[in-house]
Amino acid sequence: MDGEALEIRYKNNKLKKICTIRYEAVKKHGEKMAEKIHQRIDEISSAESIEEMIRYKIGRCHELQGNRKDQFAVDLVHPFRLVFENVGNEIQLVNIIEIIDYH
Repeated sequence: MDGEALEIRYKNNKLKKICTIRYEAVKKHGEKMAEKIHQRIDEISSAESIEEMIRYKIGRCHELQGNRKDQFAVDLVHPFRLVFENVGNEIQLVNIIEIIDYH
């Protein structure tokens, strides 16, 4: 690795606000969930790659299967997950897709 952290994009502005503005996260999901969302965003932005997150079990990061193939998830407040996908092969960029209970 070249030491660069993952860059984060968001599916839409509403999701970006929840993930980057604590007040918006608390308003939408409550205090405990807001804390966990922001913790996970910090962890993702500090990681060098998704593979690193999986290897070191950061946020219990794992690859999804079935109709969510090529997507990854990290734990939030049970049963919710923060779902994202890798964008491109050359740069380390993830796209945050949604906060959801997909179980």
